[in-house]
Amino acid sequence: MLRFMPVGDSMTIGSAGEHTWRYRLWQHLRATYGGPFALVGPREALYDKAAGAPVSHAYADPDFPRAHLAGWGEGWTHMAPLIGEAVREHRPDVLLVSLGLIDLGFYTDAAQTTANVRAFLAAARAANPRVRMVLLPVIPNVRAATDAPFAAQVSLFNELLAKTVADLDEPRSPLLLAPPPDGYDIHRDTYDGTHPNARGEHAIAGAFAEAMHREWGIGQPYATGTG
Repeated sequence: MLRFMPVGDSMTIGSAGEHTWRYRLWQHLRATYGGPFALVGPREALYDKAAGAPVSHAYADPDFPRAHLAGWGEGWTHMAPLIGEAVREHRPDVLLVSLGLIDLGFYTDAAQTTANVRAFLAAARAANPRVRMVLLPVIPNVRAATDAPFAAQVSLFNELLAKTVADLDEPRSPLLLAPPPDGYDIHRDTYDGTHPNARGEHAIAGAFAEAMHREWGIGQPYATGTG
């Protein structure tokens, strides 16, 4: 069985009433992957905006494996200390990682964030030397559209992330840089300039799915209407 662990921030955990891109990817893999697979991780909840905490299980469709390692307001700086234990306990074969916006927005600059990426990769590999990882760059968001210094940090981080993937990729534990979702538009693909709506969920799931299909032969090309 191939085991996937989604790792991310608010765009990955999602909030009450949403499907999440995790669900969209599960639907796609269920339709196109030829063998057994699972989503794994230490958490299952959605973020409840009214409670201000990840305490909701009100998925738009709760009938899917909801496990993940994602948190509202969490970034590389938060996940680097957690990933080793999560990998050891839940034994993922593939990490699907979407992080960075929170770091750059509130905690660290591009260089510091990249250092946390490297710490994350090292901890994951220490827990499983054969783990595979797909890393999504920071995707378009409303702050980058209106804050030029922040946009510059996002651009620099994405360049450093690509260099890190190229530098640290190895056959035993391959790293894959997913492309930004094709044509991602904050006005059409989000409900607030940052968090994905249904269209955006498909776009993010598609970015991960297309990368894995193209480079590793997992599944088939992503059909936006899947799910």
